[in-house]
Formats: sequence, C-alpha cells, structure tokens
Amino acid sequence: MATSGGTFRGDADAFYLPDFCASRAAFAIVLIVELTAIVLSIARQSASVDFWGELARSSLFLLWVGLVGAALLCGLRPGLARLSIVRGSVAVLAMLTVMVAAISAAVFLLGRSAFVAGAGGAAFFPARLGPFVLRNTAIGFVICAVALRYFYVTHQWRRNIELGATARVHALQARIRPHFLFNSMNTIASLTRSDPALAEQAVQDLADLFRASLSDRHQTITLAEELEIARTYQRIEQLRLGERLQVAWNVGGLPPDARVPGLLLQPLLENAIYHGIEPRPAGGTVTITGERAAELISVVVRNPVSERQNEREGNRLALANTRERLALLYGERSLVKAGRFDEEYIVTLRFPYTTSAPPAAG
Repeated sequence: MATSGGTFRGDADAFYLPDFCASRAAFAIVLIVELTAIVLSIARQSASVDFWGELARSSLFLLWVGLVGAALLCGLRPGLARLSIVRGSVAVLAMLTVMVAAISAAVFLLGRSAFVAGAGGAAFFPARLGPFVLRNTAIGFVICAVALRYFYVTHQWRRNIELGATARVHALQARIRPHFLFNSMNTIASLTRSDPALAEQAVQDLADLFRASLSDRHQTITLAEELEIARTYQRIEQLRLGERLQVAWNVGGLPPDARVPGLLLQPLLENAIYHGIEPRPAGGTVTITGERAAELISVVVRNPVSERQNEREGNRLALANTRERLALLYGERSLVKAGRFDEEYIVTLRFPYTTSAPPAAG
C-alpha cells in the first residue's frame, strides 16, 4: 500500500506485486505458462509443424522464464519494497526484460552445444541468435509491462475497498454513539437511586462497549471477544427495554478462538433490537445461532419483523459494512445474506474458520 509520499511501506503486504514466494503463486505461474504454450502452439500449427513438439518446446522455455522470474521477484521483494512506486516498477521491468534476454541466449547456446548436437536435438532450438533474443525480449517487455499495470490497478482497487470499509466502520461507530449513548445515560440516571449497584455495572458495561468501539483493532479479534462485546451491549439495552427484549444465544457450536473482524456481531444485534424489537409494544426475541461446519463458520441473527426495518438507513449501513469487511478478508469465501422471511428478518454470515489474522483477499 502506498503512503502519501508515494513510497512503499516496508512490510510484505504493502508491495503492490503479489507474493511470488507463496506456493499458490508458483502454481498460478505454471498454469498460466502451460495455457500460454498451448495457445502459441495452436496458433503456429501447420502441416510443417509438429503440434506436440512445438508444445513441448514452448512449455519448457516458458517454464524457465516464469519460474526464474518468480524466484527473482521472491528473493528481491524486500529491496524492491523500499523503492518508490515508479523506481520499483522500472526496476522490476528492467530485471525481467534482461532475464528473458539471458534465458533466450542460454537456450540458443544450449542448442549449439556438443551434447545437444550429438543427441540430434539441434532442430528443436532456434537457428539464429539475434532474431530469437530480440523477439522474445520484445514480447517479454510488453507482457511484463501489462502485468505490472494490472497488478498496480488491482492493488489500488483493493486499497480503496479497504479505505472505504474503514470509513464505514467509523461512520457506524459515529451512528452508534448518539441515540445509544443518550438512552443509556438516561437509564443509568434512573438507576442511580433505585439500584446503585446495577447502575455501577451499567456504567462499567458502557465503558467496555465504547472502549471496544473506539479501539484501533479493526482487523481481527477472537470470536469469544466479539460475543462478549455483543452480550455487553445486550445487558445495557436490557436495562432500558426490560422484559420486552429477549435474546436467545445458541452459539455453543462456535469456536471461541476463531478470528473475526471487530464489531462484526454487535452492530447486527443493535439493528435487530433497534429496528425489530424497539418499535413493537410487545417486544420480541432476537435469536443468534452459530455453528462450525468443517472449516466454515455460520452465524444467523433473527428478529421479529418490523415494517420499517428494510427502509432504515442504519440497517443498510451496518450490513454493507459487514459485507465489505468480510469480502476484504476472505473474498468469495465469505457470504452475507439478509432479508425478510415470513415474520422474521434474518441476517446470515458465513466465513472461513481461522485462528490467525487472515491476509486481505486478492
């Protein structure tokens, strides 16, 4: 991620190129190389050209180029990450272009070696050095330049999503404070005379909740911590709504050590109470169900339907924030669904189970 000064931060996540040290990057390179070799072989196919021989020759050459390039980018990544965006991009482009030229020259020299000539394989290698090296270098330069542009644009797009999600978190926190703070303070004020001990506990709960809300830990916390934040919010609202509010927690199947984005469940519980329970004179029950199936965690929040629930801006804001933050962490492996079903409003979350802070999805 670029800083305001236009330079890369030193950490690995900051560099706009993907991490070519990762095994999935090597697998992607092999797959792309083979697909490219197939396309080139089909394009060159004619009566005088053996398709399988051309495919083997193209695959071998492109694998050398792809894997050597990935190894260079892996080993030089810490140094490249300290350069400015322009200098880093120029350095990568120059390095890869020189690499393609060097491998092309090495292939030509290998074809002229006594070993290859003695084995009768000289026909599989280029006949002239200059055209072979120049053609490969020009093609490599264009492909590398296009790839760098693609990686940079993708990096900027992901960065904008992250910044937008952070802004939504701040907006969500700002929205929580006014109406909730005033209601909570009024409730505490009424308890100071009738039940001082309960008022003291409410003040402590309110402080804990706002400490979590104001925390800078917007990446991940444990699921146990997130559930405690949501329960703290419930206790405060319970003082105000009394028997009108019932919350059923069916979360025994959730792994407490799972990492989740901070303020993941509390805003959904707030929505369920504020939009579904509070407008109903008789109140109702919010049901929170969670389970782990294999490596996926599912959480479902249900509340009695309110005619205004689909129309309230705060409801849409919390859901959009949750959807964006889960997508940022897990990509297509996450799911957020919400809507009215019969007499209930149901929000469903699904995301992978992990005990370490996951990297942003690419």
